[in-house]
Amino acid sequence: MEYRLSRIAALCGGKFRGCDTEVRSVVTDSRSLSCEMGRSPMFVALRGANHDSHRFIREMYERGVRAFLVEHEVDMLPDCGYAVVENSIGALQTLAAYHRAQFKGTVVGITGSNGKTVIKEWIAEELPAGMKFYRSPKSYNSQLGVPLSVLMLEGDEQLAIFEAGISQPGEMERLERIIRPDVAIFTSIGDAHQEHFLNLEQKCDEKLILARSASKIIYHSYYEPLGRMAAARYADRKPIDAARFPEVPEAVIGNAASRRNAQIVEAFCAAMGYAAPAFSAAPHVAMRLEVKDGINDSILINDAYNLDLNSLALALDYLHNVALGRRQTLVLSDIAQSGLSDDELYSRVAAMVTRAGVDCLVGIGPKLRRYAPLFSCDKSFYASTDECIERLGRDAVAGRAVLLKGARDYRFEKLAHALSRQSHTTVLEVDLDAMTRNLNCFRSKLRFGTKLVAMVKAGSYGTGDFEVAQLLQHQGVDYLAVAFADEGVLLRERGITMPVVVLNANADSFELMIANRLEPEIYSFHSLEAFAAAATHAGERHYPIHVKLDTGMHRLGFVEEEIAPLAEKLATMGEVKVATVFSHLNCSDMPCEDAYTHEQIARYDRMSRTLADALDYPVIRHTANSAAIDRFPEAQFDMCRLGLGLYGFGWQHNAGLQPVATLKTRIVQIKHLPAGDAVGYGRAGKLTRPTVTATIPVGYADGLDRHLGCGRWSVLVAGCPAPIVGRICMDSCMIDITDIEGVREGDEAVIFSPAPGNDLETMAEVLDTIPYEIMTSVSARVKRIYLKE
Repeated sequence: MEYRLSRIAALCGGKFRGCDTEVRSVVTDSRSLSCEMGRSPMFVALRGANHDSHRFIREMYERGVRAFLVEHEVDMLPDCGYAVVENSIGALQTLAAYHRAQFKGTVVGITGSNGKTVIKEWIAEELPAGMKFYRSPKSYNSQLGVPLSVLMLEGDEQLAIFEAGISQPGEMERLERIIRPDVAIFTSIGDAHQEHFLNLEQKCDEKLILARSASKIIYHSYYEPLGRMAAARYADRKPIDAARFPEVPEAVIGNAASRRNAQIVEAFCAAMGYAAPAFSAAPHVAMRLEVKDGINDSILINDAYNLDLNSLALALDYLHNVALGRRQTLVLSDIAQSGLSDDELYSRVAAMVTRAGVDCLVGIGPKLRRYAPLFSCDKSFYASTDECIERLGRDAVAGRAVLLKGARDYRFEKLAHALSRQSHTTVLEVDLDAMTRNLNCFRSKLRFGTKLVAMVKAGSYGTGDFEVAQLLQHQGVDYLAVAFADEGVLLRERGITMPVVVLNANADSFELMIANRLEPEIYSFHSLEAFAAAATHAGERHYPIHVKLDTGMHRLGFVEEEIAPLAEKLATMGEVKVATVFSHLNCSDMPCEDAYTHEQIARYDRMSRTLADALDYPVIRHTANSAAIDRFPEAQFDMCRLGLGLYGFGWQHNAGLQPVATLKTRIVQIKHLPAGDAVGYGRAGKLTRPTVTATIPVGYADGLDRHLGCGRWSVLVAGCPAPIVGRICMDSCMIDITDIEGVREGDEAVIFSPAPGNDLETMAEVLDTIPYEIMTSVSARVKRIYLKE
């Protein structure tokens, strides 16, 4: 894209102010490196229920931005231009629609409940050699993501592929006006985002709007009612049913959904006149970036999923966010089919690497070696991935944040395996995007300006410590809360700088806390006096503390009779300063105890107000937890605490939340056993029929509760339930796969996930416990892998 700011203002129906600067890229996130890596960037200031990025305009100016799209008049800065519009997202959508209208190539739009990104990437693999094409980055398919991806079009591509995702009625109307696809592809239809639609038919009706102007329409009749509705609505355009194309043999692609995706890709290639795909296997599309522990105390970011300039910029931005002071290494392969000359392509790559602050480049491929002089950082080059694995020096990895970004032909999965810290086959996958959506779900319920503290104690409820804290710091949460000082120290050592509250603070850890700028919960006169003494010894004045009130739970905290003497004492103490006053609503998730909870809120209001009024400085008050955010809006006060809701669970089942954790492993052995035989300790798994069993390396030492044995829980294999046979062992268990066809050793087995019936809420019911307990029971020996789109 390339526009003058005055032109953007005119196109969007806005007012132009200031200098008429050139705009060649768009930035919406003030926390990202997009303004440094983008060319002639325009910062779009967005406003929502709990955020207003207009307050970051001066910061973006100091980082070099000179063009701004804003929703109201702002103070003019030197050499800057402003497009003032009523609604920034609406203006961005209007600009994107105009930009799309200038595009002369073919536009493909893909929508559906699942499979959009897989099919997009699969199609990209099957395009004719030498074709210049564009595909939207990752899952940029929302009301904001679609216009951003359309504006990344350079204009000379022959083909552009976009995803369109919706979550409620009215959204596809806006996306269709932007994308206006020549070819519309419909993938599967399911329950995702169903909560805002009356029924499946209404959601299908909304999705079908995407094809309104399309000359070619592709669907799969397996997915009903979407297939039937598409065939009927667009009968005059003879939509193509992918089910009519030959199905790839199960021996080639084992998963039925993947075979249907292959038919959709076949149908697309036929409709476009491209050569028919020669399927040898389903493509390995790692749809999300993975973050995990690497060798030599490194953090490994594996984004070897696709490679173009847009995806490289996004990955470098994430590398910057994760590094938090660590030195940064980029492992990069040659880039194919960019549509640019090599001179221009690698000049732009070198500029991006420099602006991103990468201090070590590992290049793989002959072109990167040829353009080595363009890169000013430390650098090394290898002809192949295998040579890199064999010769890469320790200094390029040790203690660093390492980004792997390679084209598929370079097989970076081998490099990722070589650089990963080797551990247990069983892994806990943590979906950071789901966590962000859960965070925003609760933020949408808060009054504007209400602060938020996120609970990351017990290793963020078992999901991991640093990575979750880093995400929350990036998302602008106001406080983190841990249980013990050691947890807070670990966060500080990993680069977390935001305020951290220690809930179980004791005198033995006060010196350690002060040395690491951790803030204690103070719940008694004894703890107050002990911490004040530690602060004095450290030469501190006005050290922030968090006063806990006992309003009914009777665990920790000052009772009402102690408030007056506490207020009197605090008013005279210069060593400490009260940052917050809080309590805990211990029955906010129990409607049968609502009368008690209302009394508790009133008691907290009375006690905290008395204390706050006695101090000559402002104090933050908070008592609402996740359930109270949902059920007691009057308890919001100045700040709320988000715990289990952040990880995907509400006080009752909430379809608007997404569980973030998936525990999975792989089958290590398969056995064929006769009826009458028995399996496991005590021969507890009696077989009543000829049975095929699979052994998986996960047991009670990994957190799989022994009470789930003997058929009380089923894992998922190829999407089908496989009951646990016999007792669960310390390090393994056996499952029944008799009724599941085509299972092989090495196939994946999912212990729990967000899938209905395989989820933690269901498991908790089986165990008569709560999801918290199960999550925090997952052993530290289970490797955590963090996924992000």
